[in-house]
Amino acid sequence: MTRGNQREMDRLKAQKKATAAKGKPKESAASLQQRREKDAAALREKQKKKEEEAAQAAAGGGGKK
Repeated sequence: MTRGNQREMDRLKAQKKATAAKGKPKESAASLQQRREKDAAALREKQKKKEEEAAQAAAGGGGKK
């Protein structure tokens, strides 16, 4: 079995992947920080909603499980 063609195909695939990655702009530190803050706020809001639902279920006689 020869692997020459497989190696060549892998080289071409890696080269194509590397050139595609070069075209993508990297995320700046400021935008990364903004995205993290936005994600954290969304998670806090979701957690608050869950806690309110749990409090209502407890006040309402146990609720469903």
